[in-house]
Amino acid sequence: MSNVSTITIKKGREKSLQRKHPWVFSGAVQSIEGNPKDGELAAVMSHNKDFLGIGHYQNNSITVKILSFENEPIDQVWYDRKIGEAKTMREALGFPNKLTNAYRLVHGEGDGIPGLIIDVYAGVAVIQSHSPGITLALKNITKTLQGLGFENVVSKPVGKEKPQVLAGEVNEITNALESGSTYQIDIIGGQKTGFFLDQRDNRDLLNSLAKDKTVFNVFSYTGGFSIAALMGGAEKVFSVDSSAGALSLAEQNANANGFADKHVSLKVDAVPYLENMTDTYPIIVLDPPAFAKHKSARHNAIQAYRRINEAAIKKVEKGGYLLTFSCSQVVDKQMFYDTIMSAAINAGRQVQVLKHLRQPADHPVSLFHPEGEYLKGLLLRIS
Repeated sequence: MSNVSTITIKKGREKSLQRKHPWVFSGAVQSIEGNPKDGELAAVMSHNKDFLGIGHYQNNSITVKILSFENEPIDQVWYDRKIGEAKTMREALGFPNKLTNAYRLVHGEGDGIPGLIIDVYAGVAVIQSHSPGITLALKNITKTLQGLGFENVVSKPVGKEKPQVLAGEVNEITNALESGSTYQIDIIGGQKTGFFLDQRDNRDLLNSLAKDKTVFNVFSYTGGFSIAALMGGAEKVFSVDSSAGALSLAEQNANANGFADKHVSLKVDAVPYLENMTDTYPIIVLDPPAFAKHKSARHNAIQAYRRINEAAIKKVEKGGYLLTFSCSQVVDKQMFYDTIMSAAINAGRQVQVLKHLRQPADHPVSLFHPEGEYLKGLLLRIS
């Protein structure tokens, strides 16, 4: 690895790497030997030249994302091994199966491959690159996936670049199964990789609560929670979103599962609509987008979470349920909990916490990288 640049970090800043945290922040960098470009490999050394790890360099606040704490080549063999291990773990979890063929195959740092997300929909592997290094490694990753039996592979960039088919043939809309429900996944034009697989367990929870109830699903996107509620025997479900395209897919999903007569789409700005509506509901679901992606936006995000949750708590019938979530990584579990408590106080309702909610097992979190547990939620009973 003689052509790999070397990054030396300041004295005392090696401790997080010795604890296997995979990020090297720019403030920890003492010097850089070589001229690494974004995405290229760099070895990280302590101030006294002990090897600490090797990873992808980027000219950013996170300067290196560590791929290995061993002094080893990051090559095709490495990708074959790491992605193969991730696939073996998903198979041990039971994915795919007769009822569910949509799941996460690789979850970034949680699987020891920072920057790489791979979601699978009915055998189609959709790659998201969250670092320049993963973008440069797409050929390696595609070759690995083909070797593991994934004939159809798509790259879905996070930025403004257009998605591209890397292997096989892929339709823009792909049908996939989750818990026995059929969903149409917009792989090319949809958010993230086309669907929010991290809410699977929480959709199953709603399914168990929804029988004979009316459900008001706010920020519904393509109706994941809506279909889960209908499959659980909900009397009627309202999908609320500002995107006409997302609601169109939600309606198609309702039709595909035989619930056209029980599903209603509302194209509105969710927050003012929720605050001003006069109806109340036995179950409300709040699954908003990430209000804060950086710490600088955290205060405003907390205010937004408080506002929408206060409005929702006021609109839940006595004895009803609120499922509320945050996917903002910079808003931790305690901060989210405190925000919901403040909303409940302002709403003047008695609220019981029945369950803390999180992402499912195919979205694993490294014990050494707690930031990977980004999804947090609460099942609340409102009196």
